[in-house]
Amino acid sequence: MHVPDGFIDAPVSVATGVVAAGAVAVSLRGARRELDERTAPLAGLVAAFIFAVQMLNFPVAAGTSGHLLGGALAAILVGPYTGVLCVSVVLLMQGILFADGGLTALGVNITDMAVVTTVVAYAIFRTIVKLAPHRRRTVTVASFVAALISVPAAAIAFTAIYALGGTADVSIGKVFTAMVGVHVLIGIGEAAITALTVGAVVAVRPDLVYGARGVTARPLEIRDSPLAPAAPGAVARAEAPAAEFTTAEPTTSEPTVATSRTPEPVAAPRRSARHVWWAGLAAALLCAGVVSFYASASPDGLEKVAHDKGIDQKAEDHAAKDSPLADYGVKDISDARISGGLAGVIGVGATLAVGSGVFIVVRRRRATAESGRV
Repeated sequence: MHVPDGFIDAPVSVATGVVAAGAVAVSLRGARRELDERTAPLAGLVAAFIFAVQMLNFPVAAGTSGHLLGGALAAILVGPYTGVLCVSVVLLMQGILFADGGLTALGVNITDMAVVTTVVAYAIFRTIVKLAPHRRRTVTVASFVAALISVPAAAIAFTAIYALGGTADVSIGKVFTAMVGVHVLIGIGEAAITALTVGAVVAVRPDLVYGARGVTARPLEIRDSPLAPAAPGAVARAEAPAAEFTTAEPTTSEPTVATSRTPEPVAAPRRSARHVWWAGLAAALLCAGVVSFYASASPDGLEKVAHDKGIDQKAEDHAAKDSPLADYGVKDISDARISGGLAGVIGVGATLAVGSGVFIVVRRRRATAESGRV
């Protein structure tokens, strides 16, 4: 759904640019509350993974393909504010390096693909999680539904933007029907990818999934010794296993009195996220460097609708059309498999570097602010 230059007129492009800039600014502040020392590097990985999976166009109808938008996946894994930043970083790298999505339309793309999808998906996800039983399966099901709805929501948002600033004289009713119809089908693929990814991470490390906080965790109990008198508030929440404490058997004939104490809750040590990070990076490189070669070559939903309905009448050449990585291939490498795979690997690396840099800086600013209040 990357909108190219020329689809939307200058005033509306500027207006959406202002909206996008405001959303990014708000998200930078909000992400400080979502990121910690473990999740900041993971957020950069989420951006790189979304970039990689977006290269995997899948067929949805005759002559039409779709790809992941990623707003739902990012919001559920790392939080809604950080999710907006993840998708925005992906769109920026795609526009600058790969001539995918117009530079003058960057505000349109961020507003539509980063803000709308993330906000809609996370709102639906939280609603389902609050109403449904608190189980791991609930997180996966909620992820599927949220992602499914977020894609046609983005199609509706594009139609609204086009109604305000479309450069071609096309019936808005026809654009709406075509966009929503094809993106409902694309939403099914988005939902499947999102649910599978979230479900896989929840199964291994639910503590790393932002949307699973408070859903998959179960409070543990610490029990007093059976020799101890009952005390109010006998059940205490803790992150350590339940335990009993009693005195040892007496070793003399003198009378002794058994004593006991209620143990203090002991926080479990935080597990490293290193293995998850490396596994995610390997998956991203595999998708971008190998699997992308087998992606559908058919135009995606917006490209197909634009061609069929005449939206692309005034499309303009991309400012970065001469980039060495334009169209997801390395210039001067004739072998399509090597060219596309290498471009994908470069894209994953660049997105990971930029995304991780942004999120680490945001995390450090939070740490600096907290230390200043102490």
